[in-house]
Formats: sequence, C-alpha cells, structure tokens
Amino acid sequence: MDNVSSDRRSEIMSRVPQKGSRPEMIVRRLVHSLGYRYRLHEKSLPGKPDLVFRGRGKVIFVHGCFWHRHPGCSMARMPKSRLEFWEPKLTSNRERDECNTRLLLESGWDVLVVWECETADLNALRSRLQEYLGPR
Repeated sequence: MDNVSSDRRSEIMSRVPQKGSRPEMIVRRLVHSLGYRYRLHEKSLPGKPDLVFRGRGKVIFVHGCFWHRHPGCSMARMPKSRLEFWEPKLTSNRERDECNTRLLLESGWDVLVVWECETADLNALRSRLQEYLGPR
C-alpha cells in the first residue's frame, strides 16, 4: 500500500526529470571537464541517447537504477504497491532500452550505459569514461 494519496503520488512523479537529471548532469560535467564535446539527446538516434559523440561513433545513456532496472542494485527494488502497474511499466522500459541498444550497435555505434548508482564514485566514473571515449 502506498503511503501517499494518488494525487500526491502523481504530483511527485510529475517532478521526475526526463532530461537534465542529477546523474545526467554529473556525467555531463565530468565528460566536459575531461575535454570531450558532445551533443545532447539526438532525436535521429534510437532512444535519443543522453550524450552523443558523432565523430567517435559513441553514445552514452545515463540510466536511473529504478526506472531502468539496474540488475543487482538496491535502488532498483520493485515497489510494494500497484504491482499490476509497475511490473509491466518497468519491464517495458527495460525491453525498450535493450531494443534501442541493439539498433544502435547494428548501426555501428558504441554504447555505454552509466547507472545512477555509479555516479557516487566520481574517480571510478572518470576512469571509465576516459577509457570508453579514448584519447582526445
């Protein structure tokens, strides 16, 4: 059972950002500080990747652990209420992500997914991003 009313839950959920979320902004600032330049949310690509590096043929998705079902992450736990809504919703998010990744790979793009929980360790994330993006 949810602890808040349906109207209050709707208000809370409407404030969850689609673009420019805290984890995405952390990744964007890190990538920029490393000297890489990128495009944002390119509509011509499957899934509108969060960061696009056209010249490198690389894209980065920054996924929220809950919304995109990060395997093995405590932040990805299933809600206890309204399972009939949440299970199909979160499953379809995961399936859509897999489809978009497959389409990008088939089109010759390299794909990196950065999970929300990974933004807590900036040094590890910085190294991972540098390794993925290669020399400037």
